[in-house]
Amino acid sequence: MTAVNETMRKFGYPRAAVAEHEHWVVLARPKQITLGSLVLACRDDVTAFADISAGAFAELGAVIGDVEANLRRIVDYEKINYLMLMMVDPNVHFHVIPRYAGSRSHEGIDYPDTSWPGPPDLRTGPELTPDGLAAVVDHLRTAWRRR
Repeated sequence: MTAVNETMRKFGYPRAAVAEHEHWVVLARPKQITLGSLVLACRDDVTAFADISAGAFAELGAVIGDVEANLRRIVDYEKINYLMLMMVDPNVHFHVIPRYAGSRSHEGIDYPDTSWPGPPDLRTGPELTPDGLAAVVDHLRTAWRRR
């Protein structure tokens, strides 16, 4: 599990890592659109989804199962959105946005889903200090269970 690419670094690897798999890493998204917003980054140094390794494709289903089970338990989402944008950050990754009507809170900060039930607005979410983001990472990492 040593491969690290540019996109993983951009999203704060290793300090933002919540869970690590052989071919994928789960990172807390620096901008928490909703509580539990993640980046699911492939470790392969490729820029096209079709170019990820056979091992990464094979592992993806289990990793998604791990992500969904944990976010369901930790955040109690109603829907989940996976966005593969790769416009600015080149390596294969998904933005994972748990969706819910209303709001969730953590350590006195509210995380409303302001665009529910429509598409997520990536510009929303509370402005977290570095310590605030570290608290979210710690919360997710501590509560995370490998299936």
